[in-house]
Amino acid sequence: MLTEFRNEPFTDFTSKANEDAMKAALKKVKQEFGQSYPLLIGGREIRTGGDELVSTNPGNPKEIIGKFSKATVKEADLALEKASEAFEKWRNVPANERARYLFKAAAIMRRRKFELGALICYEIGKNWAEADADVAEAIDFCEFYGREMIRLSQPQPLTPYAGEENELSYIPLGVGLVVPPWNFPLAIMVGMATAAIVSGNVVVLKPSSETPMIAFTFCKIMEEAGLPPGVLNFVPGPGSSVGDHLVTHSKTRFIAFTGSKEVGLRINELAAKPNNGQLWIKRVIAEMGGKDSIVVDSEADLDSAADGIVASAFGFQGQKCSACSRAIIHQDVYDEVLKRVLERTKKLKVGSCEEKETDMGPVASKSAYESILEYIEVGKKEGRLVAGGATNGHQGGFYIEPTVIADIPPKARLAQEEIFGPVLAFIKGKDWHDCLAIANNTEFGLTGAVYSKNREHIEEARRDFHVGNLYLNRKCTGALVGVHPFGGFNMSGTDSKTGGKDYLLLYMQGKAVSERF
Repeated sequence: MLTEFRNEPFTDFTSKANEDAMKAALKKVKQEFGQSYPLLIGGREIRTGGDELVSTNPGNPKEIIGKFSKATVKEADLALEKASEAFEKWRNVPANERARYLFKAAAIMRRRKFELGALICYEIGKNWAEADADVAEAIDFCEFYGREMIRLSQPQPLTPYAGEENELSYIPLGVGLVVPPWNFPLAIMVGMATAAIVSGNVVVLKPSSETPMIAFTFCKIMEEAGLPPGVLNFVPGPGSSVGDHLVTHSKTRFIAFTGSKEVGLRINELAAKPNNGQLWIKRVIAEMGGKDSIVVDSEADLDSAADGIVASAFGFQGQKCSACSRAIIHQDVYDEVLKRVLERTKKLKVGSCEEKETDMGPVASKSAYESILEYIEVGKKEGRLVAGGATNGHQGGFYIEPTVIADIPPKARLAQEEIFGPVLAFIKGKDWHDCLAIANNTEFGLTGAVYSKNREHIEEARRDFHVGNLYLNRKCTGALVGVHPFGGFNMSGTDSKTGGKDYLLLYMQGKAVSERF
């Protein structure tokens, strides 16, 4: 009997056995650095020759994680062809059978949890706890979506009508392009891919150029789980050529994307225009950027608020779409909250993700590093630098200190533009309503948090703080599958609510059948 869904527990690294297992996994993964990897199309390994996509360790860029064949338009077309062929059989596989592939993949990931976590540490710079949470979330997606598909495959309730038999069922869309981000390289990729697959669709996976090794490893896990050839195809390649071609191709039925606002809008624009032979309006499922705020009221637990701000702003170097990049503080407690945040920020340890004690690793890439440093310079002109602002040259990696810039005006660049790094803008509000108005003054609407003991203010925030995920008296990061369905408003995306009971419906279409006897 299938048990009720429960979230995967996080690993306790204070346990000596778990610490030793993680160290052994880091050593094992490192020994496998530098190999070359193929495309995976229709169950075949394909090497294209020529330039390779090189994945490096952002904490030590001289270390090559792996080298990957790059797809061209030719291989993209082949992937679409093989996926289309696989769809004709996969669409008719019963939902409970499709779900078992996900349950098997979850079991494999659970057995290889330390190895997957170690790979995430190296390829994108997460510390042990963040990497472990990434793996746990990936397992959760498999377990949750498998159960949800079984639920949705059951007869759907309809109003009885005399003389007719009526039914509503959900059928798959077809061939989908999945474009995941680098910041949750296992969890978000697994979530989008498995949602599509368990719904009866087939997938062309174009991984982030920063994290192809993790994506390749997942594809091999699905292969080990027995997934039929062509249902999941691994096609790394340039976004400007291969990505655009896959988005616009007439065989592509839907695109699931997580990433920046700019790329998400471009995908939406390209997908909206039908091409020769296209029989459908393409569906775009997009999770994009955020400029997330934590509001601290004059009546609040200031220690709890400071803890939440620091955890939300600097967890994984601030490289979460849900990260707190704006602390909006009531003027009566502004100085005190700033003081407590600085005390906590200065205790954070920046260093190699191979070390258990590391709080913050490197940022994702050289381009991210340079962009974040440019924003810090902007912030110095717009406000007052009170913590961080410097780099850390450990192993030549892309390390940036946790940075706090105070007295930022609500409409300044640092208060409006997504930085995606360890930079926190402190903004002073005149009163509660001013704080709430500032929190709503960006084009985004992903996450937010309010710390307050005032019930009237909390209820007002529930109603008027316009974000897809609002957290009250807790941090604004750390959404759990099944607990906090995740997705935002405005330029933050299509409010897809990943990890929720509505999510799989985005990958399916409803078919009503009526028979009169």
